[in-house]
Amino acid sequence: MTDFALLVPGGRGQLGVDIAALAEAAGAGFVHAPGSAELDITDAEAVADAVSSLAATARDAGLRPVVINAAAYTAVDAAETDEARALEVNADGPRNLATACAKHRVRLLHVSTDYVFPGDATSPYEPDDATDPRTAYGRTKLAGERAVLDSGAEAWVVRTAWVYGAVGTNFVKTMVKLESQRDQLSVVGDQVGCPTWSADLARGLLELAARPEGPRQRVLHAAGGGETSWYGFARAVFEELGADPTRVSPCTTADFPRPAPRPAYSVLSARAWQEAGLSPLRPWREALAAAFAECGEALRS
Repeated sequence: MTDFALLVPGGRGQLGVDIAALAEAAGAGFVHAPGSAELDITDAEAVADAVSSLAATARDAGLRPVVINAAAYTAVDAAETDEARALEVNADGPRNLATACAKHRVRLLHVSTDYVFPGDATSPYEPDDATDPRTAYGRTKLAGERAVLDSGAEAWVVRTAWVYGAVGTNFVKTMVKLESQRDQLSVVGDQVGCPTWSADLARGLLELAARPEGPRQRVLHAAGGGETSWYGFARAVFEELGADPTRVSPCTTADFPRPAPRPAYSVLSARAWQEAGLSPLRPWREALAAAFAECGEALRS
């Protein structure tokens, strides 16, 4: 990592914070992780300036410039009535980054989501499986993928799922809060996916960024190993808290209707990732235990 100059749009979010921290700890030569207030990726001129500055800094210091885009509109339900704004952030923003990266010959890694799939599979999704998003959020993220891949930039799309971390709001933090507030809790048991610790995903992205030659496969999947339901995930959180997991009961998706339909099956296959010689993300249950061991106080806040 010492020969890197790294720009991380979305650098104040749960993934961006981890990418920047891990890169700095690894001795990256230059790391800039702006939040949306500092770098709005929907502003093409601002993005062009930021990537140009990164390329110049890298050139002057003899470093390799890389952009890892962690910026996104992730309010899945709100996107159903705010698709235009979601499209700006999730499609126009990545297009701006990719255009600037292509111009300045900067490597780009773009983070995407399991929501680009219909969610009706019965075996883990491979990167080349047919996409068919059922939500506004998924449609806008798929548009962003296509913009990046069609840009001519040296770019890769990395899809992930069910991300949680020490920063911001996420499922783990919600379960921690509810454990202290309710004697019994019902959690959806008929949606299955791959819980992914943001720190593990950040390590994987940095490993990909560091490859002298990127994989031939332009779309990859990186998510926690194995699979579980939200119900199983919630029980595991209770176990990490030392609480009785039997206080969590399963319910159905129909019991909790949402504006945006949730995919019933969101498991992402790691086969292409591993075939590219990249380290698999650890099993989701092991990662959850590590997350509580390393940043349990933050998860409880």
